[in-house]
Amino acid sequence: MTARAPFPLENPMSPLSLFRRAGRATLALGLAAGLLLGAAHTPASALDDAQRKEFEGVIREYLVNNPEVIQEAIMVLQKRQAAAEAKQREAAVAELKPRIYDTTRGIVVGNPQGDVTLVEFFDYNCGYCKRALTDLTEMIQGDPKLKVILKEFPVLGPGSVEAARVGVAVRLTAPDKYFDFHKKLLGERGQANKDKAIEAAVAVGIDKAALEKALENPEVNATLQDDLQLAEALGIDGTPSYVLGDQVVVGAVGHDQLKGAIASVRSCGKTQC
Repeated sequence: MTARAPFPLENPMSPLSLFRRAGRATLALGLAAGLLLGAAHTPASALDDAQRKEFEGVIREYLVNNPEVIQEAIMVLQKRQAAAEAKQREAAVAELKPRIYDTTRGIVVGNPQGDVTLVEFFDYNCGYCKRALTDLTEMIQGDPKLKVILKEFPVLGPGSVEAARVGVAVRLTAPDKYFDFHKKLLGERGQANKDKAIEAAVAVGIDKAALEKALENPEVNATLQDDLQLAEALGIDGTPSYVLGDQVVVGAVGHDQLKGAIASVRSCGKTQC
């Protein structure tokens, strides 16, 4: 599962919602018509008005009697779109590798010299990130050759941005304590914001005055801007999201799936060999 930037809930009976559903149905009708036309080996342009009307009636009757075809057509389209998006992300990973794996503005946990690198984009207010933290911690503890780069990706509101800014300030102030801070803040209940983030930092032994001063450093905003631009270029719009090998892995996929993907990257350089 993935947490995405919030948008207003839409009334399912609103004109916009009805229009969207009608659009999907029209698309499905078009797909069905194309298939039927292809089966008949008759180009649509060869039909006169009467034949076209008759043909449209046949299609309509078929779809009314077999409405599941519309859903099937939409599912096929969604799978094709997902495959196309995956290819685009793979191409983006290949193009942006130097930026993805650059640790100048990221924090490294695990083995800095590891043979496999996992990059995570996260938000401190992401419930799925909180659950995924356990998986990440277990993998770091169980895989001495794993390198992890953490990138702040605050997409869930102003509180997330505030917490992320503190996170960057922690990196600038006490990078050796960053992961302790990271685990502390992600483990807290309620909404993360500046105050809660500072409390978490102080709780793991970071000097509050030094942290407040670091928050004024232009590097804080520059880091967040860089991470946001990189995520956008990779087609990432939710958290947690990972870059592993040649792939973008979206969502809290769980310990076992990530562990298997890491093993595949170690074996063949891809998440699936």
